[in-house]
Amino acid sequence: MENNTNMNQGCGCKMCQKFGWCPAGGGHKIIKIILLIIVLVFIGKMAFGGHEYNRNDIQKDTITVSGKGEVVVQPDIATISFSVLVENKDVGIAQTGAATKMNDIIASLKTSGVDVKDIKTTNYSIYPRYDYIRTATDIYGGKQTLAGYDVSQTVEVKIRKIADAGTILASVGKLGVTDISGLTFGIDKQDAVKIQARDLAVEDAKTQAKKLADSLGVKLVKITAFSESNNYPIYYGMTAKMDSAAVSSVAPQLPAGENKITSNVSITYEIR
Repeated sequence: MENNTNMNQGCGCKMCQKFGWCPAGGGHKIIKIILLIIVLVFIGKMAFGGHEYNRNDIQKDTITVSGKGEVVVQPDIATISFSVLVENKDVGIAQTGAATKMNDIIASLKTSGVDVKDIKTTNYSIYPRYDYIRTATDIYGGKQTLAGYDVSQTVEVKIRKIADAGTILASVGKLGVTDISGLTFGIDKQDAVKIQARDLAVEDAKTQAKKLADSLGVKLVKITAFSESNNYPIYYGMTAKMDSAAVSSVAPQLPAGENKITSNVSITYEIR
């Protein structure tokens, strides 16, 4: 009876004063504590961005290994570049002269077995050329007068029969080229050779990873990262630059040497 009497008397809150009774029955402090806990939990979630535990957030143990692959091949293509230059006071005559020379050279290249798709113009230019005439009264350098026009055309040629490179050089040298430069020996299908070098590098890295895992007493789970450095070809062979007077009627011997393609890779493995 005593307990019921106390509950009926209420706790003195506004509800008790108005109705003479409230459901707390003297337990307002407990309700306040519960509400405080709820608020603290909510604030904690907001402070940490509502982050929940995720097994994927656990940092994995990894090892990183590197591998190297090299492929040495014989060049199967030669590239040369040459120019023709014609000077004349009449720009039209200069253009016609340059075109005539280049047409004769291209015809010679075709006769030597060079495909037209392997002949590419890389530069064509027309420049006015001036002379400076000084007189006794000219203090600041003299008078500028037009001396003529220089018409120049530069062509790059791919020679797919390397054995014919010397003969072709000798033939174009007789046809009025101004200079011959940039003789290099390369690989026609270089991308395929790069892939071959990369495959060797990956195999090398896998071997290194297995050896390292055995030494550490761990197991390789999966690859988590891969990267490859730029593999620049290393050319072994001859480069040349000569003017038309230096090209004799005797075809020169042009050793092609060899080319090396290198690939370097890095592989990261998850371990356990």
